[in-house]
Formats: sequence, C-alpha cells, structure tokens
Amino acid sequence: MQQHVRFGRIAAVLPVKDIQLAKAFYVDGLNFDVVFENGDPVGFVILKREAAELHLTLQPQHKAATFPIAHLLVDDANALYSHCQALGARIVKGIQDKDYGIRAFVFADLDGNRIDVGQIIGE
Repeated sequence: MQQHVRFGRIAAVLPVKDIQLAKAFYVDGLNFDVVFENGDPVGFVILKREAAELHLTLQPQHKAATFPIAHLLVDDANALYSHCQALGARIVKGIQDKDYGIRAFVFADLDGNRIDVGQIIGE
C-alpha cells in the first residue's frame, strides 16, 4: 500500500439457522451482551463481551464448516473449557498446550460453528 491505512475492528460473522436460539447460547450461556439487532423478524445481531465481538446472521440453510471460523483469546482457557462442557457445547478438540505457547481447545456452537479458543501461556 502506498499510504498507511489504519485498520479498525474486525469481527467474525457466524451463520445460524435459528437466531433466537443462537443468541440465547451466546448471551445466556457465554455472557455476551446484545448491542445491535436488525430486521423484523430479527435477522442480524451484534454481540459483545469485553473486547470480543461476534455477529450472528440468519442463514436457514447453513451447513457448518469443518474448520474453526473464529479464534477467541481468553485469559483462562481451563475455565472456559469447563464452562463449555457444562453448557453442553460440543468439544471438537480437547484442551491441550501447544508447542507455540498457547493452551487451546475448539468447541462448536449449536449451529456447528467451530470456535478455536486460546490462552497465551508462554512467549
């Protein structure tokens, strides 16, 4: 690029078959806040929790990808792993320490969207 371009926020957009059910999973289960909704009926939702932001978009024919579509950094992967298990979220990859300094696991939400969770544990 010729000029310096400052990048701002970027957020994952998760396709969901039932937006109210998905919203409940993230709001009631993972303590996200709804900061924006659009449509009547609602077809798009923006969720935030601290620095994390997710966008839900209604896609009734959605078929989940077989790879993570978002990566979430947290300060306690063990606690979130236990919480995801208690919520009944499908654990795709169990928690483990990676040789590149991340404690990580992957869970799938109710629509099969895979979220790769990581905690920095080494430099």
